[in-house]
Amino acid sequence: MSIFEAVILGIIEGVTEFLPISSTGHLIIGSSLMNIADEPFTKMFNISIQFGAILSVMVLYWRRFAQSIDFYLKLFVAFIPAAICGKLLSHLIDQWLENVVIVACSLLAGGIVLLFIDRIFLPLPPPAGDIGKSPIGESLDDQLIQPKPINSSTHQPINYIKAFKIGCFQVLALMPGVSRSAATIIGGLSQKLTRRGAAEFSFFLAVPTMFAATCYKMYEYYKDGGSFSSDNIKLLVLGNIIAFLVAMLAIKGFITFLTKHGFKMFGYYRIIVGVLILVLLACGVQIKIV
Repeated sequence: MSIFEAVILGIIEGVTEFLPISSTGHLIIGSSLMNIADEPFTKMFNISIQFGAILSVMVLYWRRFAQSIDFYLKLFVAFIPAAICGKLLSHLIDQWLENVVIVACSLLAGGIVLLFIDRIFLPLPPPAGDIGKSPIGESLDDQLIQPKPINSSTHQPINYIKAFKIGCFQVLALMPGVSRSAATIIGGLSQKLTRRGAAEFSFFLAVPTMFAATCYKMYEYYKDGGSFSSDNIKLLVLGNIIAFLVAMLAIKGFITFLTKHGFKMFGYYRIIVGVLILVLLACGVQIKIV
């Protein structure tokens, strides 16, 4: 992998991590187009740089991460389902990543779901005293970019049961082509959280999830004889820095779009990509993802 390729993948990760279109899927496609997808280092790199993007959430929400230990315990409870399933299904997941049909079907099915999410989970009515505001109060963009203090009246507490149920939704993201962000936000909405509350908890949950995935993937890479040469370390550091910076810039624009227009446009995008891949395969076109 060259420096240029590391920068490109870092940009892709930073832009797509917070969109419900599967950042992992786009990283696989990007690395495939650059003919480096079959390299063991690339597979580890694509997972590891996701943590760089997630760190941007910690910077934007540093006040929330300064809460009591209860905050972290709830994140841990939500993290457990994906951690257990990810460990048990690790080899199967690696096989899924190599299956073009599975990725295409996941994109297609996820896209269909996103077309109806806005109708299924209508915005909750405003709290007492907020009559005259929009159904969700401030725009999600303002709330994300300028998060209120943890004692803000708009902050939604999440109990352990809700945290665990949202974590179960995150298990769906183990399937290639399923967006972790979309799965957990939908999980939050299913637990009667506001859009702001669901989005925030999704971002918070990404921190332990991506940290664990990064450590595990690095360990597997090293165990299988992979090299952490000075050049490889530099590429990893560069990729994470690029992902972090791009994500910081991308959150404002893309979260604003999601807030104003909902999930539907992302659903259409996923359907188009999924159908296109399936049509090409049906026509005999050889598509190699890894």
